[in-house]
Amino acid sequence: MRGGSCCGLLVWPGDFDIERRDPVEELRLPSGLPLTPIAGDGSGGTYFLCGEPAGPRPILYADSEGGATLFASDLVEAVTLIAAFPYWRDMGRGHSVQELEQELTDDHPDFPDARTGLLALLDVVPPTAEEALGRLRSCAARTVPDFLPVARHQEGDSFYEASYVPLL
Repeated sequence: MRGGSCCGLLVWPGDFDIERRDPVEELRLPSGLPLTPIAGDGSGGTYFLCGEPAGPRPILYADSEGGATLFASDLVEAVTLIAAFPYWRDMGRGHSVQELEQELTDDHPDFPDARTGLLALLDVVPPTAEEALGRLRSCAARTVPDFLPVARHQEGDSFYEASYVPLL
């Protein structure tokens, strides 16, 4: 198991690093809700809390290639999904959870123990793969139009594309 803290275990295997909070671009939401970067990943993507602190705060993931998706209804759900299914971006896209699990375990034999340790530290019960996929689909369906970010550039705005479109 790498790292003993929740934060260390979220970095690996979850690729959710709270020390990487600098987005690749300055983003805004069409709805005007504020975006607060909370973590990043190794590929340059950023996780954002959407909305005001007093209200509901869904989690948006924006990758470094101009794609984005709303993927959790709140921070607890986001951290739980990342801890249980660090390959969440690949769920529902033509590979079974068993295949994704096996691939990750083949590359990192300590993955099952790391995940078990993280879930125990978080004191959460992970959803089943079917429940997780249902939540991902439900959140992704709410991305457009209000949560699809716009990047601000000197030469004008550029619009992100919905990046998580699981197969039905």
